[in-house]
Amino acid sequence: MSDRPLKLLLVDQDPIFRLGLRVALEEFSDLQVVSEADTDTSALQILAELAQKDPTSVNLVVLELGNVRSIHSQQLGLQLCRQLKTQYPNLPILLLSSVQNQGLLLAARTAGIDGYCPKGTPVSEIVTAIQEVAAGRSYWYWEPRREKVGRIRTAHFSQSPFFRFLENLRISGTAQIDANLAAVTARLQVPGQPVLERAILAGQRRELLAARWLVNHLLATPQPQPTDEQIPDISEQLPPPPVNLSSSSAIAKNAPSLLSPRALQAKLFASCIHKMQLPLQNVTDVPLEIDILRPDKKRELLYLILQKVADILDELRSSRIEIKQLSELKNTILYDLWEEVTTDFFGKFSRVRLGNNRIEVVKVLLQNSAVVQAEILNQIPFVVELFAYLLFQNNLTIDNTNYPAGSCEANQQAEMLLENLLIQIGNGVVQPLLNYLADVEDIKQNFYDRKLISTREIERFRNNLSWKYRLRNYVTEPKAIFESRYELFVFAPRGIAKTSIYAPRGQELAQLSGIPLLVTLGLEFGDAIAPRLRSLLSFFGRGVVFVLTQVVGRGLGLIVRGILQGIGSVSLSEGKNKKL
Repeated sequence: MSDRPLKLLLVDQDPIFRLGLRVALEEFSDLQVVSEADTDTSALQILAELAQKDPTSVNLVVLELGNVRSIHSQQLGLQLCRQLKTQYPNLPILLLSSVQNQGLLLAARTAGIDGYCPKGTPVSEIVTAIQEVAAGRSYWYWEPRREKVGRIRTAHFSQSPFFRFLENLRISGTAQIDANLAAVTARLQVPGQPVLERAILAGQRRELLAARWLVNHLLATPQPQPTDEQIPDISEQLPPPPVNLSSSSAIAKNAPSLLSPRALQAKLFASCIHKMQLPLQNVTDVPLEIDILRPDKKRELLYLILQKVADILDELRSSRIEIKQLSELKNTILYDLWEEVTTDFFGKFSRVRLGNNRIEVVKVLLQNSAVVQAEILNQIPFVVELFAYLLFQNNLTIDNTNYPAGSCEANQQAEMLLENLLIQIGNGVVQPLLNYLADVEDIKQNFYDRKLISTREIERFRNNLSWKYRLRNYVTEPKAIFESRYELFVFAPRGIAKTSIYAPRGQELAQLSGIPLLVTLGLEFGDAIAPRLRSLLSFFGRGVVFVLTQVVGRGLGLIVRGILQGIGSVSLSEGKNKKL
């Protein structure tokens, strides 16, 4: 076996799945994703370009056969399989597909495809399949197979149609349960939820865990008995025995994880991807630049930023950067991230018509980087701490509390910082577009939300953003500095929400001047005078109440009483005179 990593090409229409698989595979040093494709045409083009540079630049293609709801896309996927095997007969292909139609899979196998795993298969099983197929062996998920490295693999081997049906039912059920479990877990990680709602979500999570255990055990297919050839060598360690879910959860909650930095990054990124599948509308009182984008474009932009963050982390690791250099390189890292995302999101050579000229979009946007850096990029908090956590597994100190690296609490805090970074970089990508190309018709049709497509709505949106920065620079930010906190934007079940965390900001407070300084002085004066003023108003209030009730009230009461008595006496005397 070569020491060089296996080079993979991922072909799948779903950018979410590609990103999740890519991040998961980064944990394995012997695997490397060299490129990705979302269409058949782009896959063939990428392979042709890579083959011209180096015939060994791709060792394996991981391919989605088609959309499970579209027969046409499945046929196109099958056609791509045949075309790949015709043009590259020695290139191994592994189907990692949601399609489970036996006829299609048999046709793919007849075309020469080397292996198949359904989506939802554990990553460790997928890695094993990749290694088997790359080594020239066949790997089909439902067939009996064995490993040569000593462990007995629990293969789904039964050839009976009934057992295949049970296995497919189990895979489908666990996939649905895992999707719901991920959504509930993401909601549990949102800060500031009421205690009752958290208790309900925790109960739902326990029910889903129990349901997954029942499905895996009740629908489990028989496993093969090991033959003499399959008995592992005594030098190999057997897998650890299964542990109780409740006890392991309790241990994981209190003890930090022993994950490597790459595995820790993959875990955080996977959780972030799950959250980004939730609604992304802004539910705060603060307008955001990305609010003008259509939901699909907003999600695409956030996915792209996450992918670029992963690329930058890989570059920092390969350059063997030291932790003390992060502070010096912070602004450069953020600028490079913003520049790459802007270029890829709008297209390096895309042009729009402005008057009688056609201009390059990216060129215009990148010329106005100074405002983006000053107003957005340089204002993003805890960037150094986040990158130190992902690269070196440094402990996180948030809200005046030190969280051990890998612990559940540290991961939650790191997720908040990562989500805020994605949202703020997204705002930075859109801001120069709104400043210089906001009312271009091509831009509006390709990117904007339908509710904000008219010129009037665009101008209203820009005015709101302008007022946001005025208030932030003169009022909101000085107040946050004075209160020693940062405001973060995070992904919540109902959309993009806002939270705040404590951070010492004494140095920034000492540098305030002008109106921001007057704001903090006003807040301090209000804090100093408010209790005394309330006491004084309370004293005067009690005095006024005493005067009105005891003096004025009693006096008015006596007067009214005298009047009523006088009226009564007059009436009595008149009655006597009438009788006489």
